Amino acid sequence: MTIILSVNAGSSSVKVSAYETSSSSSPPTQLAEASVSGLTAPPVTFTYTAGSTSIKNEEIPKVDSQESAFEHILDRLQSSESLPQISDKENITYVCHRVVHGGDYPGAHIIDDNTFQHLQDLTELAPLHNASALEIVKACMKLLPKAKNIAYFDSSFHASIPDAVRTYPIDPRVAKRNKLRKYGFHGISYSFITRSVADFLGKDIDVTNIIALHLGSGASACAVKGGKSVDNSMGLTPLAGLPGATRSGDVDPSLIFHFTHDAGKPAPGSSQKMHISQAEEILNKKSGWKALTGTTDFGHISSSSDPQCRLAFDLFTDRIVNFVGSYYVKLEGQVDALVFAGGIGEKANLLRSRVVEKCQCLGFELDQQKNEDAIKETVHDISSQGATHRTLVCQTDEQYEMARQCASVKRSE
Repeated sequence: MTIILSVNAGSSSVKVSAYETSSSSSPPTQLAEASVSGLTAPPVTFTYTAGSTSIKNEEIPKVDSQESAFEHILDRLQSSESLPQISDKENITYVCHRVVHGGDYPGAHIIDDNTFQHLQDLTELAPLHNASALEIVKACMKLLPKAKNIAYFDSSFHASIPDAVRTYPIDPRVAKRNKLRKYGFHGISYSFITRSVADFLGKDIDVTNIIALHLGSGASACAVKGGKSVDNSMGLTPLAGLPGATRSGDVDPSLIFHFTHDAGKPAPGSSQKMHISQAEEILNKKSGWKALTGTTDFGHISSSSDPQCRLAFDLFTDRIVNFVGSYYVKLEGQVDALVFAGGIGEKANLLRSRVVEKCQCLGFELDQQKNEDAIKETVHDISSQGATHRTLVCQTDEQYEMARQCASVKRSE
């Protein structure tokens, strides 16, 4: 028996899923799921599910950082009567960490001192994304000294992106020295989506072509050809591409210098360990549909008649359609499915309807009843009968994908 923890740490939340796996070829089984939210916007709350035990939004006032959040989750997992497997923390063999930016790492990597230093260096490329994950890694090393920590990178799935796509037209010497190129992100999710869709379609993964949309507070699009990423809407950082709850997405690069004359100055949240410019703060944290509407709640935006909400909804639809059209051409029309995933992609049936309506000329068409039905399976078909290409909804699961990959490597050792 092996216990695997999958950790997904953001700036305001920490999510941990616990899995059990045997030496057989069976996939990992989820034992529990726990999360702490509100670290940057108290009250801080704890949510937990294990078997028949469920806790939702319990306030935990003494927790105020990623480290203390992880420690609280670990304590609750160990003290749970329904989880005897984790009562002794030495039973935890692996801890899988979602790390947004992996630089040139083409796959998962065991975190030793050298790896940790490399990831710290990459924080310069992604100060708003990697710092929280590294805080959890440090906490794990202290609290679980016998567990093996493994980093799973959002960028690794996109290591297959061709040079002509990943290269920026700037001085190549500067680009190489400063590691300036397209990396792509949400790769753990796209790995799960690609494998799940191939299984659903009954196809080998290496002949599966899809246009996948991971739509949440952070949103992106991905072209997958032969089971491998050939393009992703995100770039050097997750800021590029589609707009999000607080991210601008693609804008004219000179816009920020007209927006503020202090673009290059340190932001208020900057520190000696985490260098954040005013430009990064504005485009990552003070833009997106929150800037247009005053809210990050896309469900409210979708149902509102407020003109600014309608504008935000139409803008998001327009940007998504741009990438669908571009990737359709990139895949030369050889597309097995258009796939919606992520919190918004899975729940926003009106957005799916509008996007597919605008893509009908490409051979996508919805069955409106299927589109409105509750999503119960991992992959749900919402295509109309006779459509040229399938339209699917996938309930992506990044934590499970990390545990699955970890268990697969363990079995091959």
